[in-house]
Amino acid sequence: MKIAEIGNIIEFKEGLQGVVEKVNENSVIVDLTYMKNFEELEMEEKTVINHKRYKIIAESKDATK
Repeated sequence: MKIAEIGNIIEFKEGLQGVVEKVNENSVIVDLTYMKNFEELEMEEKTVINHKRYKIIAESKDATK
């Protein structure tokens, strides 16, 4: 299992995406405002995702909004 780094874009929970802001031992803190439809989803701006529950879709050097 590859652990995300700060700035990576990850995908989780059937298509939600976010930018990793902090990496913890067992999880990452993700900024969800990266998604274009964030306002429509009525969710908190940040969430915590366990390392087992996401996949990296863009490395930090490739991550652009």
